[in-house]
Amino acid sequence: MAEFQTIDWWRSQFPQGRQTIQIAPYGEPVAIAYGEKGKGQPMFLLHGIGSWSYSWRYLIDPFAQHFRVIGVDASGHGYSQPSTVFDRVGHQVIELQHVVHALTDQPAIFIGESMGALTALALAQHHPELVSQLVLINVPIFPKRLPSEGMRLMSHLPLELVQTVDQLRLVRPFAPLVQWITRIGRREVVIDPDAITDEEIYWLTHPYIEFPGTITQFAVDLKQGALEIERSLLRQPGLLSTLQQNLSQVTCSTLILWGQQDRWFPIEDGKELAAHLPNAQFQVIANCGHNAISSNPAGVRDAVLAFLLSLKEIS
Repeated sequence: MAEFQTIDWWRSQFPQGRQTIQIAPYGEPVAIAYGEKGKGQPMFLLHGIGSWSYSWRYLIDPFAQHFRVIGVDASGHGYSQPSTVFDRVGHQVIELQHVVHALTDQPAIFIGESMGALTALALAQHHPELVSQLVLINVPIFPKRLPSEGMRLMSHLPLELVQTVDQLRLVRPFAPLVQWITRIGRREVVIDPDAITDEEIYWLTHPYIEFPGTITQFAVDLKQGALEIERSLLRQPGLLSTLQQNLSQVTCSTLILWGQQDRWFPIEDGKELAAHLPNAQFQVIANCGHNAISSNPAGVRDAVLAFLLSLKEIS
């Protein structure tokens, strides 16, 4: 996979390449990586857990023909610096709020997949003034457990061990193994394993192999996710349970998309979410798994643009 090392992925996608903003929600600054393309109403693309802006590679150009597209790496993901309070529950929502304030002064469209969708939903609940429309793709709003065996295993690893491996970059000599494990894991979220390319595996694993803090952030997010799921199932106070109980407060126009072959979260979860949101539409995307934006980007593109452009016509 050495042929991909000379490629500047950000420059290949965004006119100004990778840009960085400094946010300081907790005092110390955190460098957040982003790229933008197009003009018009701002549209934020929010990736899932363990991923980064690369996951939106098929949709940046189509969306940028109509909107000012902003792809953001969450803290500790991709090319963004880890948060100074990486273990604080809900830090993603607070940081996203600061990113939005730094990049626009008008309500924006938020399109999120999986964990990115959950973050967007929480932002709309707590800061409705920032959100004009929502698109939620395979959002884990009613999970019963972490969706994969690998995630569950990593959530139980001692954090001190993960931090040592991470900070000393002990994973570098085992890059081929990391890439092989990632390829196996990708089979759970796409419907055609033959469509998984070396280029995709290289870019998805690149931050974890090269940048300190990314593996730790992934492990912490999984531990927190497992705890939040447990609390919600036991009806105990928590970020996820609060979000579930107050869904009716999210009143903006919302499109909920669900991969027809999503093996991580059932379609029924999407239908239930739509029933709780006052202004939601629900649509199934055929021929794709959990990672819909890679499995069937054309289907996602068509559904999103039809939804958003129809709202433009009405307004």
